Amino acid sequence: MDFDPIGYFQGGAVRKYEAPRQGVFAGGAGRVELVGGHNFETALRDLDGFERIWLVFAFDRNGGSWRPTAHPPVTAPGKARVGVFASRAPYRPNPIGLSCVRLVGVKGRVLEVDEADLLDGTPILDIKPYIPAVDSFPQARAGWVEAQDHWTVVAEPPFSAAAAFIRSLGGQDLLATAQQQLSGEPFDASRKRVFRTDDTTGVFSVRMFRLDFTVDPPARTVALKGIRSGYSADELSAADDPYADKGIHRAFAAWKESHA
Repeated sequence: MDFDPIGYFQGGAVRKYEAPRQGVFAGGAGRVELVGGHNFETALRDLDGFERIWLVFAFDRNGGSWRPTAHPPVTAPGKARVGVFASRAPYRPNPIGLSCVRLVGVKGRVLEVDEADLLDGTPILDIKPYIPAVDSFPQARAGWVEAQDHWTVVAEPPFSAAAAFIRSLGGQDLLATAQQQLSGEPFDASRKRVFRTDDTTGVFSVRMFRLDFTVDPPARTVALKGIRSGYSADELSAADDPYADKGIHRAFAAWKESHA
């Protein structure tokens, strides 16, 4: 069986850790641009009446291998690893993904979507409409997922203000990213760039931003304290910009100084 992509997803998540585990929790806006020359414009006819659609896609950056078990981002008691068919892990025998996204609009061969959990450039294999009467079973049992050990992630005012400013510059939604990534075991460095500074404090790195947080293990809560740039003053003044993000960091540094 050979499959050719019908299009590609375009969005803000470039690295694996930037993609939310489920788009409905912390997904971002994006677009699906279908390839030309196949009359896909006609195939999209009547889709704009649906609020949600299924995107069938390829996990093209999973390394080309699969694993029989997966380590869930949020574990349940006694379930440090689960069978891959009982998970949404990308390392599958056939690297096929399924995501339910919100459809914002259709124009020509382009679909504007939101609440997406795909990486930029992800190949799209198929599109199907979401039909609540046949696709939704809210009372269905969810196995080990029902016993997941979640942490509550709360942002303090300085963090929220800094995250909102960075977002206003077109930067990543650091609040949503932190809430998603730290709601599992906060200090699990196997799944994210996190550094424990002592028993209750840590730093979560998102690209070149550093997010400071504290934990309260008995209460199972994470408090987001503040955001810092990972660039030094000398690095910010240098002309090189390998990650094309120094403009945002310079503006953020000026904003922090004005709010000190």
